[in-house]
Amino acid sequence: MTQQATPTRPAPRSRLRRVLPLLFTAWLVLEIWLLVQVGSWLGGLTVVLLLITGVLVGGSLIKRAGLKALSAAIEQSKNPQSQQPQTGTSMTVLAGLLLIVPGFLSDVVALTLLFPPTRALWRLAGRRAADKVLRGASSTAGTDPLADAMRLQEQMRIHRPDGKVIQGEVVDPEAGPRGPQDPDTGYRPPLAG
Repeated sequence: MTQQATPTRPAPRSRLRRVLPLLFTAWLVLEIWLLVQVGSWLGGLTVVLLLITGVLVGGSLIKRAGLKALSAAIEQSKNPQSQQPQTGTSMTVLAGLLLIVPGFLSDVVALTLLFPPTRALWRLAGRRAADKVLRGASSTAGTDPLADAMRLQEQMRIHRPDGKVIQGEVVDPEAGPRGPQDPDTGYRPPLAG
């Protein structure tokens, strides 16, 4: 029995995947420009101290959020029936990470993640984005998501990392060229020759 790979068209890249490198580069350029502007206005030492302060505050935020999540998990394990309110630790951890990243634009975004009114706006935007992604994924996928996942897994299995298809034949090891294997001893008769 010969196994053939079915040729498939590569999926078109989403708009976000095309735009994301450009957005990241623009963010990086803007961060560097802001650092230079603030450095020329306040002085280089002040900028370095502000960046170090951001790292320290970001680290303490992440530590506090981790401890808060740990205590919520311990409380949940003691009383599984209780409904714990959302602790907002993911937003706090993200804010801490953004504070650790050097730059002032990331610090401003981090501060908006920490204050409750702007945090609610970020949550709303995140829900809308997730709904849009889920709607888009369900409209582009086939009718059976399990079948789509199985096809993808099969394609990944039969293609080598360099993209070449491995052609082959499935051979039953029990009925190989040397005959069947004895189930008790594992002995196979030698090849006749």
